Amino acid sequence: MLRIAVCDDDKSAVLSHRQIAEECLRQCGSVGEIADYTDSSNLLYDITEDKLFFDLILLDIEMPNSSGMELAEKIKPYLPNVKIIFITSHIEYAIDAFELAIFRYVPKDDTGRRLPAAIRDALKLILLQDGKTYTIRTNSRLEKIPYNEIYYIERDGKNACINAAGGISKVRKSLQQVYEELEAEEFIYIDRGCIANMIHIMQVKDGMVVLKNGASLPVSRSHLQAVKEQINTYWGAHI
Repeated sequence: MLRIAVCDDDKSAVLSHRQIAEECLRQCGSVGEIADYTDSSNLLYDITEDKLFFDLILLDIEMPNSSGMELAEKIKPYLPNVKIIFITSHIEYAIDAFELAIFRYVPKDDTGRRLPAAIRDALKLILLQDGKTYTIRTNSRLEKIPYNEIYYIERDGKNACINAAGGISKVRKSLQQVYEELEAEEFIYIDRGCIANMIHIMQVKDGMVVLKNGASLPVSRSHLQAVKEQINTYWGAHI
């Protein structure tokens, strides 16, 4: 079941955004729970103290006490994969939103048209990433790593190092063998010795890919054009 939070100090905005989210859930054929907040400190408490989990948060930026921007920064360590949609009347915030790996930015004066599309896109991505895991089996351990938590995988001698939200895991297999076992289009070679997860790629610039966790990885010149094309094709098909 998907969990969505709507946070805005304006009660009428919360009601409106909730109704839009409910309709988007119906359109996507998904079951979900929606929690309403008119005080950002209550949402922060529920996440950091009560350990509530949310897949998607609709967040107003201009709120008293703690702005949506400040709140998102505090939430990310607890919910690193949460999708956040910022709703604001100030376009300059969109630049800062990139630094926080915000999923989408929606202007307040155009929520009726743009918010439903943003929510549907977020739900599609959440459902796309849900449930798939990579399993590492050895004589002494069994480890399952969710695909959506894997940032990148790199070759380390005879091992493949999986860099994920939970840390680094090594498996004594070739990079190509791990790639074939993943069998998922979101994983692409950016270099002969490195595979990146497209869902975490924020930017391709100056021969580097920038990931949501802040990592910058070099893209070999021979792979650069193919990487750009694969990213465009992937998001064009799924969003």
